[in-house]
Amino acid sequence: MMRLIGLFLAAILALPAQAIERPFPANILRGKFTPGYFPDITLDGKARKLSPAARIFNEDNRIELPAAVRGKDIVVNYTVDAMGYIDRIWILTADEAAQKVPTAADLAK
Repeated sequence: MMRLIGLFLAAILALPAQAIERPFPANILRGKFTPGYFPDITLDGKARKLSPAARIFNEDNRIELPAAVRGKDIVVNYTVDAMGYIDRIWILTADEAAQKVPTAADLAK
């Protein structure tokens, strides 16, 4: 009986370790993100602005406040709203960053 309980607990603890793919929208772009003072950011070395309702998702898909994001040239997926502001940013894991996604430079060609 104790062995069965031990196996059950081990199975429950292993569930969060399974990778869950995040669903990204079809219109995402890839870039290198450096946070600044809200609403200013840098994407691929160019000054950009976050939309007033921008959301930044960390590697665990939890929302981060812009002031809490630290780092430089963080690989991200992002979307642009109709006004040209960055409205959603996903900080990528190493596995997600390895997947091919268009960059703004690719679309400019």
